[in-house]
Amino acid sequence: MSTPDVRAPQALEALGALRAEVAKAVVGQDAVVTGLVIALLCRGHVLLEGVPGVAKTLLVRTVAAALSLDFKRVQFTPDLMPGDVTGSLIYDAKTAEFEFREGPVFTNLLLADEINRTPPKTQAALLEAMEERQVSVEGRARRLPDPFVVAATQNPVEFEGTYQLPEAQLDRFLLKLTVPLPPRDAEIAVLERHAQGFDPRDLTRIEKVATADDLAAGRRAVAEVHVGPEVLGYIVDLVRATRQSPSLQLGVSPRGGTALLATARAWAWLSGRDYVTPDDVKALARPTLRHRVQLRPEAELEGTTADGVIDGILASVPVPR
Repeated sequence: MSTPDVRAPQALEALGALRAEVAKAVVGQDAVVTGLVIALLCRGHVLLEGVPGVAKTLLVRTVAAALSLDFKRVQFTPDLMPGDVTGSLIYDAKTAEFEFREGPVFTNLLLADEINRTPPKTQAALLEAMEERQVSVEGRARRLPDPFVVAATQNPVEFEGTYQLPEAQLDRFLLKLTVPLPPRDAEIAVLERHAQGFDPRDLTRIEKVATADDLAAGRRAVAEVHVGPEVLGYIVDLVRATRQSPSLQLGVSPRGGTALLATARAWAWLSGRDYVTPDDVKALARPTLRHRVQLRPEAELEGTTADGVIDGILASVPVPR
């Protein structure tokens, strides 16, 4: 086994301070912040689902500010074209040549706001960028910055004028995080801040507590986290159980199993351990798998949810000792 990265303790401390820093702007969303950090450590993408007004956009902007990352936002609309996201060739009259003008995808943290409001053609424009971390225009591939993470948002209660993300694109997201309504105390704290003149557009109070170098060191440390054969078998048993569930018409693919392995490793490292336990796997099972399964119509009519099915599988699959 290789020697752990010497910067890992510093990176762990820096990323641990992130939640407190984000709390200066966003109240009561620690779990979502942790999910974003896990995605950054795993070089994965995040789908944020929540009703309007729960600070999804502010949350992502604040995380980018606290991590010293370049941030861009795209508001997805029905008339948005693929070139508006990836960039396009522009004719320069002075040089009589075409030059490539980068789109907003050339950034570290891209907020794809209301991704389900744009047609499939534009949604698909993100596929190569998310999977290959590059953009191809006129046969030439252009690499995206590192790190590059997409945080896409969607509204779970509004369906008119939306385009459901296909399973192939959903599978590109490492995590699907639910952004809940805040509890009463947190909502009172939000109102108190606004009563005192809080401006959500002003992030000057947010300190840069971590950098891209800390993320890189964290990734190297996560790669050193040990996963025993019993835990690997447990992950496989969980994903195979989804394929046999009578409530599901589509279970988790092997890619979903590798995603659960990656997120469990990152969670173990953030918890201060260099090994993965079954509890780490359980903690990340919901956000990692909920968007990779598809309910049968009859189960959906009965009120069954993806989270409920995953909980049942976690309760039935034997846990290694």
